[in-house]
Amino acid sequence: MLMTLERNAAHWTAELVDQGYCIIRGAVARSLVAETNQDLAESFARTARSVGPFYGNNTRRFHGLLARSPRVAEFVAHDLILAIVNEVLGPNCDHVQLNLTQAIEIVQGGEAQPPHRDQDMWPLRHPGVEYLVNVMWPFSSYTEENGATLIWPDSHRRQAEILLPPEEAVAAEMQPGDVLLFLGSTLHAGGANLTAHPRRGMIISYSLGWLKPYELSWLAYPPDIARSFSPKVAALAGYQAHRPNLGTHEGRCPSFLLQSDGQCDLGAIDALLPAQEELIAAYRRGDVGPGFVPETAMVHEAEPAGVSS
Repeated sequence: MLMTLERNAAHWTAELVDQGYCIIRGAVARSLVAETNQDLAESFARTARSVGPFYGNNTRRFHGLLARSPRVAEFVAHDLILAIVNEVLGPNCDHVQLNLTQAIEIVQGGEAQPPHRDQDMWPLRHPGVEYLVNVMWPFSSYTEENGATLIWPDSHRRQAEILLPPEEAVAAEMQPGDVLLFLGSTLHAGGANLTAHPRRGMIISYSLGWLKPYELSWLAYPPDIARSFSPKVAALAGYQAHRPNLGTHEGRCPSFLLQSDGQCDLGAIDALLPAQEELIAAYRRGDVGPGFVPETAMVHEAEPAGVSS
């Protein structure tokens, strides 16, 4: 089973990195999608339409989906998706994190979204480094007519071009159970809904663990809510320190807040990378001098899975 997962992850990662996106058919049971959609039906019904030229005035968007449906955790922690995400992002961080969970509905008359790259939330670029991976799960059929996400294949290799010809875009048509993955460097846009039926789905995105995420997880999922999460989901939702010592509370990994007492007077505990611990130990021994290099690399040495512009 593990080898099958690794082979599948390698296959889809290669396609994602090569094309800037991939679509996996039948990634989850349609019944799970239908039940999750039903869990979120009330939120769709009561959420006001968005405001602004980017979100689109004929869309509805809301967040914090792990707190709205327990089934969302199955999507967030999907083994194959996480394996792909870690292949792409893992070489450039200690661990990945949730960037956001967002439900989206494009209603009749919804205009096509301006093409954009989600990595532009962060102002600095580093060649060859991908900052996030987006994962779109459809709740209804995604067709070109009802606003399926538009993807510009290979646009992650053309990042100097702000816009690309519209005829080069492809509509990511899918059915519930399918999933679309695309890189933060891939040019994309929500399509126009020319039908009388809403296009519903959710996007779950993952980013490098040291970046400030789009959605502030600790506000979306305070400890009283996060205590119901599995350790894997809680870590993705911000309850894990990113070595060295990033994202801590009271000098500790914030996972201690999920313990029953949640004491805050326990004292600080370092969260360091092995190379940093080695460097400190060498310094204490007096072994640090010109040209000293820790046996364990200070940064990830693996070639990043992303591509440069």
